[in-house]
Formats: sequence, structure tokens, C-alpha cells
Amino acid sequence: MKISVVINTYNAEKHLATVLETVKDFDEVVICDMRSSDRTIAIAEQYGCKIVYCERFPYVEPARNFAVAQAQYPWVLVIDADETVPEKLREYLYQISENPAIGGVYIPFKNYFIDQYMRSAFPDFKLRFFRKEGADWPKEIHSTVKVQGEVIKLPRHRTDLASEHLANDSVTTILNKNNNYSTQEVERHKGKRVGWGKLLFSPFFWFVKYYFIKKGCLDGKRGFIFAVLKAQYKFSCLAKIYEYQQRKGV
Repeated sequence: MKISVVINTYNAEKHLATVLETVKDFDEVVICDMRSSDRTIAIAEQYGCKIVYCERFPYVEPARNFAVAQAQYPWVLVIDADETVPEKLREYLYQISENPAIGGVYIPFKNYFIDQYMRSAFPDFKLRFFRKEGADWPKEIHSTVKVQGEVIKLPRHRTDLASEHLANDSVTTILNKNNNYSTQEVERHKGKRVGWGKLLFSPFFWFVKYYFIKKGCLDGKRGFIFAVLKAQYKFSCLAKIYEYQQRKGV
């Protein structure tokens, strides 16, 4: 069946041409732009993309449903403007689209940190390929699209099917993201109880998860730093939720 690729953008010129080169053989590419001021639109026009506009949000999830609604075909692949689609993945997705029982597919992602591929950040599965009919993307940050039908995961050992995340985050980039995302998480979890147990053990568990369970220890010093930053993000979320509750008398 035919597939539409949907990409939400805002000032995404850095990697967009590279990404569009990897999706140009799909049936349709939709760019949903939040009024970029750089060369994003010019690049999209060069590749013959369908271009639509939406209002700007502090994060992408509130714009997902509108973007998906602009797709012409029954299957939709949602990627960000710094995520590539290897040829093997494209071929695999077309095969899956012929299966009437499947409604969605979790795709593995390769992530980079300080110029190095991170074992501890793989496979980072995300539900990004799904049937358009009946799909609904919640507006909360880091939410996952709701789909109809069976949902499967691509084999984690098939690294040739993984999308490559080109962002190559630095420590500063991650700290900035952590601060922004943790603030947005408050609205999503403002009713969650934050006791001593969560404050002490949740960040510690996140460190253990990324450094030991997900084998960040094999990534050397980068793996240690990455795991600490993950723990810091979890602590920031909990601390901001607690702060909100104290100020609101919750």
C-alpha cells in the first residue's frame, strides 16, 4: 500500500536535505512547518514536498495530529527533521503495509552523543509507522500515537532497519532539553505524588538502567555522563512537580 512520510519542522535546515534524500522514494512527503525563518521551506520545495503550515508550539506533539491529517495515503511514517530512513527500512515498511492485521510499528533508532554512537541509547523504539485511519496523537510531551490494530516491534537485532538520529547531542544540548522537557512534564504529571522514595530512588534507577542494564558502561566516559544526564532529567521532573504542588497547595 502507499505510504506518506510526515515531518514536522521549525528552522530545520541543518539536516533536512539529508533526511529528505532518504525518503524521496516514498509515495508522498508532507512537511508541516511552524513558520520557519531559515531555509527549511526552500529545501522542502527542492524535493517536491507537500508543504503545510501550523501554529508554533513549544514542542511538537500538539502539531502531530494536524500534520498526520494532511497525509494522502493510508499508511503514515512520522519522522523528525533529523531522522533518516535507510533503504532496508523503507522496503520492510512497504512489506508490512500489506498485512491487514497490523496497525502500527515500533521502529528502532540509533542515537549519538559527543560524536559517538551510544549502545545504551539503542534501540530506543518509537511508534512512528501506523495506519492513518483511527490514529490519534495525544498533545502531551513525549506522548505516543494511539492506533487501531495490532502493534509490533521491528527486530532489535536488525540494526539495518534502524533510523539514524543525526542530532549528535552535546552535554549543553541535553541539559537545555532536560530543562525544557522537564518543565513541560509538570502539566502531564502534576497529580503524581512525589515522596522521598521517588526523589531518592527514581533518579538512581534511571542511572542504573542506562549505565548497567542498557550497557552504557561499554560506551566509556560518554556512557557514564549520558547515564548521569538521564538521572538528572528524572530528578528535574520530580523536583518541578513537587515545586508546582507546593505552590498550588496540591
